[in-house]
Amino acid sequence: MTLHLMSHTLCPYVQRAAISLTEKNVVFEHTYIDLANKPNWFLAISPLGKTPVLTANDQPIFESAAILEYLEETQPAPLHPDDTMTRAQHRGWIEFGSSILNDIAGFYATKDADVFDDKIESLNAKFATLEEQLGDGPYFAGDKFTLVDAVFGPVFRYYDTFDVIGDFGVLTGKVKVQSWRTALSTRPSVKEAVSQEYPELLWEYLLNRKSHLSSIMLGTFNAFGKSHL
Repeated sequence: MTLHLMSHTLCPYVQRAAISLTEKNVVFEHTYIDLANKPNWFLAISPLGKTPVLTANDQPIFESAAILEYLEETQPAPLHPDDTMTRAQHRGWIEFGSSILNDIAGFYATKDADVFDDKIESLNAKFATLEEQLGDGPYFAGDKFTLVDAVFGPVFRYYDTFDVIGDFGVLTGKVKVQSWRTALSTRPSVKEAVSQEYPELLWEYLLNRKSHLSSIMLGTFNAFGKSHL
């Protein structure tokens, strides 16, 4: 089987698929798409015009949830639990991770300071829920790395940049969440899911949003420059 992952350099949903493929030790091709200038061949296989898209023997699968489930059904080294109830619960936490990504997008995109604060409050509440859910770690379900971890690796990666910009207090005092974040940050599959240029690319992307966060970044940039990224 020939697998080909269509990606965008910053897309957290692409990272999920890349992490899963790496954890399964599956060989795959990787093509990056400029979403500001989408080629016609990509639009032909991506009805929503979004990444990720995975082709398997030239047959396209779009949307990260569908891709992850397909890989679970066709590739070795399953990342879902064996137990049907636990597996269903993990699918729920994967959706919870997607809701956090939606809040993160609102946090960095809004121009409204009040909406910005609302997103911080929502993120704080959701990570507090995770703090109550987590056990002894190092991963979401203990010693075994699962698809929930593949989803949250890209979530925490945002905070490597957000922490440089300012202290927004979202992860403050959440000991289990911070420990989980650290464990994921050192996992080879998570580290290799993005290029070395990712921090710089994300910084430029956030700055160019001309959002409330962008204005805070300008202050950080003027004070420190970007050499600390």
